[in-house]
Amino acid sequence: MTTPLAYQEHLPAAPGWLNKGDNAWQLTAATLVGLQSMPGLVILYASIVKKKWAVNSAFMALYAFAAVLICWVLVCYRMAFGEELLPFWGKGAPALGQNFLTKRAIVMETTHRFDNGTVETPAEEPFYPMATLVYFQFTFAAITLILLAGSVLGRMNIKAWMAFVPLWLIFSYTVGAFSLWGGGFLYQWGVIDYSGGYVIHLSSGISGLTAAYWVGPRLKSDRERFPPNNVLLMLAGAGLLWMGWSGFNGGAPYAANIASSVAVLNTNIAAATSLLVWTTLDVIVFGKPSVIGAVQGMMTGLACITPGAEQLAGLVQSWAAIVMGISSGSIPWVTMMILHKKSTLLQQVDDTLGVFHTHAVAGFLGGLQTGLFAEPALCRLLLPVTNSRGAFYGGEGGMQFVKQLVAAMFVIAWNLVSTTIILLFIQLFIPLRMPDEQLETGDDAVHGEEAYALWGDGERYDPTRHGSLQTSNTAVSPYVNGARGFTIDL
Repeated sequence: MTTPLAYQEHLPAAPGWLNKGDNAWQLTAATLVGLQSMPGLVILYASIVKKKWAVNSAFMALYAFAAVLICWVLVCYRMAFGEELLPFWGKGAPALGQNFLTKRAIVMETTHRFDNGTVETPAEEPFYPMATLVYFQFTFAAITLILLAGSVLGRMNIKAWMAFVPLWLIFSYTVGAFSLWGGGFLYQWGVIDYSGGYVIHLSSGISGLTAAYWVGPRLKSDRERFPPNNVLLMLAGAGLLWMGWSGFNGGAPYAANIASSVAVLNTNIAAATSLLVWTTLDVIVFGKPSVIGAVQGMMTGLACITPGAEQLAGLVQSWAAIVMGISSGSIPWVTMMILHKKSTLLQQVDDTLGVFHTHAVAGFLGGLQTGLFAEPALCRLLLPVTNSRGAFYGGEGGMQFVKQLVAAMFVIAWNLVSTTIILLFIQLFIPLRMPDEQLETGDDAVHGEEAYALWGDGERYDPTRHGSLQTSNTAVSPYVNGARGFTIDL
């Protein structure tokens, strides 16, 4: 039978190992994850904060997205997915050369061997070029730092943030990524972190809380009253975040296969369940549903399902995604709404958007529940250690739960220590917190720009500052409260 023309080998653009469907889906998934950050979280951050911090919050996300990409291709990709330097870290090197980017993708250190040295599981080799994998993994690194930024919005010195992004990417993110995804010691042990519950959500939540402690709090007036400046635009950003998660978990199998289909379905089931549970608790306790609360519930569901979006499905068991959605919509709600107010430590740390609750707590829950619900059949398809299973499936399933717990402790400890060291180092050269004078004014003091070109806030129109078409012989118009620009007096 003749091979269709579209699938015939045409070197070098279409080598024999290239699966065009897998490549197309992986690039689509990468773009969806990229859209979560840019413009998804840029919009969400700009609108969920007080109006005077809209520009600064959006810029922190925008800068992180761009800075991470350059650092990623210069050195960080191969620190996270390259040859082993240490059991938890890869050898840093550029990912820019043509020969490197056009060869078939491979995660070099993911070969798993039995104790006698024979291969148990071969290395991961997707059917697309390395360039696709480099870009896909970049989008995960970028969103991790942008999520972390949510903890320090409204007071972190922008120059300190610009220094923090590359340092944290190099010394914190790449360690977790290599250990759990790139073939490091936790990967070889059989820890399950399907799509970033630990690498992304637990690390961003713990590092965010740590950064919030060292940077210091917002102004007292901002802590007491920090209303979103545009709830509808916030929902637009949240919508991009939710829909982009299909690429987040759907792209994790590195192929357009059954696993990716199940992952996409379970991701949305968990998010919807968590949103409804969080909203229900708001109504029961506070008497009315909260739009911000619904967005928080959506995020906890997405973060919770991420460690095991596809393993938890089994062959037909998407019920596990509902169970995780219930837990992620309730337990983080309790930690944020009740325990946070009773904890002296949490009260002292000003976590602006509650990233610790929505990402660290939810990601931790997801990782532990993966140790309970991981389905043996899909574990055999995806994990390097054979006979892996969740505790609910008997056998040695209890050991999987122990592995998940130990891995979480490692991620928590590494991020707490590394984030502390990085910020203390930056503080030697740049203040971490803006001065109070800038905090009083906000965007105009920090960037010389404001979010909305609307007249108001009690100001009066100043023709000497803003310009006017009136001549010196024309009386000043009493109608001065117009839009910025010039005024024609009739």
